[in-house]
Amino acid sequence: MATLGLDVTRLTASEHQRQLRRAVIASTIGTAIEWYDFFLYSTVTGLVFAKLFFPHSDPWVGTLEAFAIYAVGFVARPIGAAIFGHYGDRIGRKSTLIATLLLMGLATAAVAVVPTYASIGIWGAAILTVLRFIQGVGVGGEWGGSVLMSMEWARDDHSRGLIASWPQFGVPCGLFLANLAVLAFSQMAGDQFLAWGWRIPFALSIILVGVGLYIRLGILETPVFSKLVAERQVDRTPMLTVIREYPKEILLSAFARMSEQAPFYIFTAFVFSYGIGTLHVSRDFLLTAVLSASVLSFVSIPLCGHISDRIGRKNMYMLGAAATGIFGFIYFAMLNTGSLAIIFLAIVLSLIPHDMQYGPQAALIAESFTGRLRYSGSSLGYQLASVIAGGPAPLIATWLYGTFHSATAIAAYIAACAVITLAATALMTDYTGKDINGADAHASRA
Repeated sequence: MATLGLDVTRLTASEHQRQLRRAVIASTIGTAIEWYDFFLYSTVTGLVFAKLFFPHSDPWVGTLEAFAIYAVGFVARPIGAAIFGHYGDRIGRKSTLIATLLLMGLATAAVAVVPTYASIGIWGAAILTVLRFIQGVGVGGEWGGSVLMSMEWARDDHSRGLIASWPQFGVPCGLFLANLAVLAFSQMAGDQFLAWGWRIPFALSIILVGVGLYIRLGILETPVFSKLVAERQVDRTPMLTVIREYPKEILLSAFARMSEQAPFYIFTAFVFSYGIGTLHVSRDFLLTAVLSASVLSFVSIPLCGHISDRIGRKNMYMLGAAATGIFGFIYFAMLNTGSLAIIFLAIVLSLIPHDMQYGPQAALIAESFTGRLRYSGSSLGYQLASVIAGGPAPLIATWLYGTFHSATAIAAYIAACAVITLAATALMTDYTGKDINGADAHASRA
């Protein structure tokens, strides 16, 4: 812990490299823990919550109600972005990241003890909604800080895509851990999974939070923020300032995420209700398939981030958006064959078009904002997409299938999201390989 007293402006090349490595590891592990918490809720929603908290509803209506609570977490994410973005630009990336980890972990652990409808009626769903909101606030402040904690330690302007992609790597890690935990306790609990098995993965969050805190307490503040403090350039009201000075960048960042975020939650959350209710495949089969998809993302996310350093952030991102728009139709055609092997392959491949966007996305968004407003601007742009893309996606997919009785309608929705993303990304400025911290770095934004 002695390193906490170092002057980051006077680090040697080897010391800087060591701190970069620590920052990347701390950001990635912490983000993985946060996303474990968030995805755990996503996974269990399609498997458990409709049955336990809305038992008297028609199965389709109960699923809609469960996904409505699920969506609350996404509505809360921009609120978390506003709160923690402000403090991230005011008091630093490190302190803010510690606060988001605590908030998220405690809310997740509390889900483990929420009484069901059989015990306290509709109040169980009400408590679940409050905890989901708190989860959303926590994860809303996490992303911006974890990305900046890594990216702002980069020694040059030609590796930001790869370095910023490592916190994104925490997403498949969290998805893997969440599905692994549910799968393990599904097999362990068997017929008792609905009685108590689903609660244990939530309770385990406490242990993971302890690990995350230990790691994050041992890192330094980023050189970029340290320089802002030393030069007294810290903005007094960063969230208000960034809304006033960067409205275009915030909105474009949100719309650019449409074809990345909405399909992701269809592929990793809605697939459980669709797979069990329509395809009639087992819970454990779906968990294993999503688990395998997340393992593939361990490679594809940092790889796509690295490629974006070579061919440009926008080029890589738009290739991914186009691939997503096409793949939606292929995905549901493969699922509807009824073949277990083809269904498994469809789920495993589903995250590759997503990763083509998610790898370069952190740098693409964060580079769009100046250092003194970067936490606020990138967090707000990123998390606003939760309201228009991620949160409603499983709900919209469930409604579309219930209304049209065809998965083609869902594929068309994914394609529409891709069109929006392509248009928004085309209007963004590509800062690949350019200085983003100089005085005139963002003076002539496109």
